[in-house]
Amino acid sequence: MIYERPRYLAGGDRAVFVEFGDAIEPELNRMVMRLHRAIQQAGMPEVVEAVPTYRSLLVYYEPSLISPVELRARLELVSGDAGDGEAHVPIVVEIPTVYGGEYGPDLEFVAGHNGLSPREVIDCHVSRAYLIYMLGFMPGFAYLGGMSSRIATPRMTTPRSKIPAGSVGIAGHQTGIYPAESPGGWRLIGRTPVELFSVRRDPAALLAAGDCVRFVPVDVEQFGTICEEVRQGTYRVRSTPSLEEE
Repeated sequence: MIYERPRYLAGGDRAVFVEFGDAIEPELNRMVMRLHRAIQQAGMPEVVEAVPTYRSLLVYYEPSLISPVELRARLELVSGDAGDGEAHVPIVVEIPTVYGGEYGPDLEFVAGHNGLSPREVIDCHVSRAYLIYMLGFMPGFAYLGGMSSRIATPRMTTPRSKIPAGSVGIAGHQTGIYPAESPGGWRLIGRTPVELFSVRRDPAALLAAGDCVRFVPVDVEQFGTICEEVRQGTYRVRSTPSLEEE
């Protein structure tokens, strides 16, 4: 549900949550991102950082520069101005992914769980662009929305102790990419050679909330070629503007 008016909730003595609703849906997230961009464009020195989530924006502020009451009034003002600008056109970032085998050891399980063939799982997974609702869990990890229920699969009962960086997984009705090696319980269906997070880049995170991801299937040979290009610093991730909502 989308609230009639945003709710302002204290987040300690240096932050405030601006909640727009109580569901996970694209329109709610667009409202979050509109306020996020409005704050950036307004150039508010009293705001330390604004962090978008599924349905709310967490705004960190400097209490020596502004009070909570003043901050709310300022946010309401910029929120009212947010609808006056041009609509944000999401960028679709293409993520090359090799599916199955040692790179996606759970592809067969996902297929069997849903009564599909591995090929059908892959075709379904790459058939759409996924909205990046937010980043969290670890640096560069994008929470993606819009995966088909045809390939939804529960998490593993016992998580793996080590998952390779770049692993593409499914957990329930979500899909995502592990930016770094870590433990995890998502069902792994593939892997990308692309670096999702690197301190050598600015910004360090490849993906950003409000944009989209599209998985592009590649074979093992192409995966190896891209790996080498990534190591050499010559690989360029392809991205295009999205002219339609997916």
